[in-house]
This record gives sequence, C-alpha cells and structure tokens, in this order.
Amino acid sequence: MKAIAVAKFKDKPSLMELPKPAVRPGTMLIKVVAAGINPFDWKMVDGILDGAMPHQFPLIMGVDGAGVVEEVGEGVTRFKQGDKIYGQFIHAPIGEGSYAQYAIVPESAAVTKAPVSISAAEAAAVPTAGMTAQQLLDKLNLAKGDTLLINGATGGVGSFATQLAAAAGIKVIATVGDDAAADRMKKLGAAYTINYKSAPLIDQVKKEFPQGVNGLIDMVSHTTAGFNANLGLVKAGGGALTTLFVADDDVLKSKNIAGGNFETKSSPDALDKLSIAIDSGDLAVPLETRITLEEAPAAIALSRDGQAKGKTVIVI
Repeated sequence: MKAIAVAKFKDKPSLMELPKPAVRPGTMLIKVVAAGINPFDWKMVDGILDGAMPHQFPLIMGVDGAGVVEEVGEGVTRFKQGDKIYGQFIHAPIGEGSYAQYAIVPESAAVTKAPVSISAAEAAAVPTAGMTAQQLLDKLNLAKGDTLLINGATGGVGSFATQLAAAAGIKVIATVGDDAAADRMKKLGAAYTINYKSAPLIDQVKKEFPQGVNGLIDMVSHTTAGFNANLGLVKAGGGALTTLFVADDDVLKSKNIAGGNFETKSSPDALDKLSIAIDSGDLAVPLETRITLEEAPAAIALSRDGQAKGKTVIVI
C-alpha cells in the first residue's frame, strides 16, 4: 500500500510502498478515505512522544482520519465491517498512522461513527481541531455576552472555536491576516476581526476594548513573553489558554486570570458531540485544501514553516 512515512526520527517524510497491515485482536483494519494534517503529526516525527510511547519504523504519519471498516479483529464489538468511522487513529506503537491507504486502529481509540451529513474528507478535518476547540471553550467557561479573543483564529481550531463560541452567544474577536480571512471569519460567526499585520495586535485590541476581554485563546505566541504580553488584554477574573505550553502559572495567578497550558483529552464521546453539531447544521467544517498522498510531503513542509492556510486534508 502507499503511505507517507519516515525511516527515522526527524527524517523527511516521503511516499513509500509498505505492506498492508494485518488486523490484530481488539483492532480494526480501516480503508482510509481521507486524513487530516495537523502540526502534531510532524512533531511526532521530531520525537515529541519518544520515550513516552513505543515507536515503529518506517513510521507512518497521521493522527486524524476517516474511512471504512474493512475487517474487525477478535473481541471488537463497537464496530462492524462496512461502518464509516472517523477520529484519531493514534495508538501504540506510534507509526501506524492515517497517512496511508490502510490503517490499523484499536477499538478503544478516540474513533466513532462518522457524521452522516458530510464527506469523509470533511470528517477527517474534524477530530483534533474540533475536540480541541470544544474543550478550550469548555475550560474557559465563558458566559453569553462575554468577549473572547482568538489569536490564530483562521486555522482549524480557531475556525471551529469561533463557530462554537458564537453559537453560545460569546462575542468572538478573531485575528486575521487579510480581508479575505476577515470575511471568512465573520461568516463563521466572529463579531469582530483584527488584522494583526496592520498594527500591533495588543495596541488594536486595547483601542477597541479598553476594558479588556473576558477570555483569550492563544495558538500563535510561541514564547512565554509573548503570551504574558497578551495576558494584559484579559480582565482580572477572566481566563486565558495557550496550546503551545508557554504559560507561567505564577504570572496568571498574579493577574487573577484562570487557565494556562492546554492539552486536548480525546474521546469517542467528545467526537459524538461534534457529530451531533455537524449533522444538525450548527457546525460547518472549515476544509480549505484537499491534496493527494503525493502532495503530502510539500503540505507538511508548509505546516512546519507556519505557512499552511486553513485545514488541509489528504484524500486517499
């Protein structure tokens, strides 16, 4: 089968011809239809989970995926052959990922039946970004009418978070880089957009919201200093979360701001909630780009360089 894989840590991803995996007890063989690209995928190539989980090489990349159950192993009861599923395929050993024509996925993984109202390509864009957005908002626990600044709003997580927050009556301030992005974010429910390229973000937010905002989701600031500077925009008693693990708990405490570093907790239940929102028409999937397996290495390079726009999915 064809797959995007690496031969060793920090290797350059390439299209390889690898054996079709064989189903094991407690697992399913999935015929992959689409795989979503996330920064965490190449971070695994860099060894972010080295020492925490076993790895195998060639390491097939990919966490998010959607496809059809082709075969179930002994003991599998949640799914049957022919079921359309989606979710996070990650499991031990790392290296049996979704960037392939076939993948082995444990029944116990964060996977569930796919939404019926969208394509497999759209479903593959949902799992990591959707669950992250959902849980970020749950943790902030903002009320209707509160203001939320999303720094990094135009990406997958930001696009989902904007919609979910707006649906809850929260006024979203979305950062954008151009007029087209501003239009897209407003269509997704953003009450305000701020072009970070036209002037410093902090200056613009302070001018428009001198009393401060109630919440901050920061997916852009890669340094503690940058995140701390943005905390000055948040009212005392508010909340701020970073997905980049740069928060200083002592600084947050000194400013009477809740939150800090955020990590997604994946589960089938969380995915089922997203499926309900999608199938009811309350949540649109922000799929920006569809590519082939052959085009995946270039797309991964763009993600590494921070040049990816919106959500990219590999259609297999």
